[in-house]
Amino acid sequence: MRRLGVFRDPASVAVVGASDNRSKWGYWLASGALTGAHRRRVDLVNRRGGVVCGRPCATNLAELDAVPELVVLCVPADHVPDVVAEGLSLGVKGFLGITAGVADEPKLAQRIRAGGARLVGANSLGIVDTATDLRLAWGSFTPGPLAIVSQSGQVGSELALLGARQGLGISRFVSLGNASDVTATELLADLADHESTRVVAVYLENFANGMALVEALRAIDKPKLLLTVGGSAASTRLARSHTGSLTSPLDVVDAACRAAGVARVRTPAELIDVARAVLATRPPRGNRVAIIGDSGGQCGIAADVAHAHDLHVPQFSQDIGVDLPAQAAQHNPVDLAGAGEQDLANYALVTEAVLRSEDVDAAVLTGYFGRYGLDIPVIADREIAVAQRIGEIAATTGKPVLVHSMGPNSATAHALWAAGVPTYDRIEPAVTALTGLAALGRPAELPLPYQARPIGVLPDGYWETRQVLVDVGFPRGLVVRRREDLDHARRLTSPYVLKAGWLEHKSEAGGVRTGLSTLERLAEAFDEMAARLGPGEYVVEEQDTRPDTVEILVGARRDPDFGPLVVVGAGGTETELHHDIATELAPVSPATAREMLGRLRCAKLLHGWRGRPPVDLDGLADLVHRVSLLVAASPLVGELELNPVRVGPDGPVAVDALIIGTRPHKEARRA
Repeated sequence: MRRLGVFRDPASVAVVGASDNRSKWGYWLASGALTGAHRRRVDLVNRRGGVVCGRPCATNLAELDAVPELVVLCVPADHVPDVVAEGLSLGVKGFLGITAGVADEPKLAQRIRAGGARLVGANSLGIVDTATDLRLAWGSFTPGPLAIVSQSGQVGSELALLGARQGLGISRFVSLGNASDVTATELLADLADHESTRVVAVYLENFANGMALVEALRAIDKPKLLLTVGGSAASTRLARSHTGSLTSPLDVVDAACRAAGVARVRTPAELIDVARAVLATRPPRGNRVAIIGDSGGQCGIAADVAHAHDLHVPQFSQDIGVDLPAQAAQHNPVDLAGAGEQDLANYALVTEAVLRSEDVDAAVLTGYFGRYGLDIPVIADREIAVAQRIGEIAATTGKPVLVHSMGPNSATAHALWAAGVPTYDRIEPAVTALTGLAALGRPAELPLPYQARPIGVLPDGYWETRQVLVDVGFPRGLVVRRREDLDHARRLTSPYVLKAGWLEHKSEAGGVRTGLSTLERLAEAFDEMAARLGPGEYVVEEQDTRPDTVEILVGARRDPDFGPLVVVGAGGTETELHHDIATELAPVSPATAREMLGRLRCAKLLHGWRGRPPVDLDGLADLVHRVSLLVAASPLVGELELNPVRVGPDGPVAVDALIIGTRPHKEARRA
């Protein structure tokens, strides 16, 4: 990957299309470029000449005394190719394309690359690097620690404006525009050693070459936040397995975020809330949170919001050891029941007590704290001292505290921020910020090697699929093509299962019969099914009748952007109804596979439910691990599904399987 220094700190810049009209892009680009004139040569070009921002303009690039390293293209679309051609002939190294609607833009980008130069854009909102005084965009930017790389210029601008309102300035701003040449992956990789950047914000709408993007993000040793949109569900409609139809675009993006150590947010405001928290405090070690307040109602609301954000509000395993009124709740949430008003020090005492507990990783303080000093000025200093003490407690325990305060602009609130305690005006941003911190605190699993023998030839039908998946446990079985072949079923133990082996989804087509207790009933079922579905490869298997089993889906698919994925979920014929899945980039370790299983809503069934024994989780996790290795190593496999996998105390057994190829001419191979 070629370095992008020309877009970070060029030795010289020329703005082509400079204007003295403040309503035009050419003015903002010219005036912005001139703010860096003390650092680099700045030339202005206008085909009519004249003076812009007090500087005389050349009529073309050839008139300049020196060749500019970076050229900003802000001319009508039909003039852009000529300016590019002139720049390339002179030896320009970079172009920033502001103009939209350039004809045959991919060809122009190819021409630029062939000429030894690079292009950001076209249709870009510009570039800013406050550390090098490079300002080539509309508007003004406050210097700060936040880098923004945005596919949408307006979303990027909104992030910058929202940050500025909260005192969070910009280190670097890049609007990708059409990204005809320089990609988001390249621009993010260029941030890895950008010293003034402490937090990276990314807005993307598509994820072409997603694995390279993951690698670039993983290499940035700084907090990274991603904002995206839901994406199209069209790809899931094309899927032919449960695995493919259940995994949404955001499921895949979230898996990529976990692999890259990125926190995904839902709105620009959330991104800024999380970014401010990241700069103020440290991520928690987990998602267990204590809720503290002096109002039972606010504590209850905070707990509900935390639960909605997948944070866990556990009951304390022992008394927190603070003397509170009899009506106080001390099991989490902790309701001080007026003790905070009686003595502000109780806020710090309770915060310290809960953070000393091994049951939680963070705390959220909700309610009136931060406003007492506004209402009663004589205790303002006391409240500030308690705020500083809360900051000391968070620092000492290594567990973050976030505050929802009814006095978010008070001196106490400012003292909380200064002490490393993020403080917000509502409970929602406080919890959202903690959720983002928890995502950033989750250790990302290092990439695993593809240690598996790849599937080189796609199997034809269920029986061949069983032979390919040699590491998967299936019931004993045999192939039946004619009624006479049923005599071989005597080698199997009843009850029997009869399947039409060529069908993708047997239950929907009436292609599976279970509970066939005798050979006579098996023969009757075969006659009926063969008469209805016609000749083909039928499979007879021993039915898994083990007690205390749970049906789980174990699947994998190849995403066009992010590559191989592994999926686990509630299995069986009601898989789509439950829609209970967990997704990760493949391959995954057995430990990550267990964590995926633990995220399922049906996880309690795996641990034993209502007196049933727990299933073999280690065996199931190992199966998920091996499936993930197999799909990662097998580029021919587009979708692979075991559904259901019946797992009991003595291990997992797959009773159905499906492999679909990546190539359009390859037909599905369904067990």
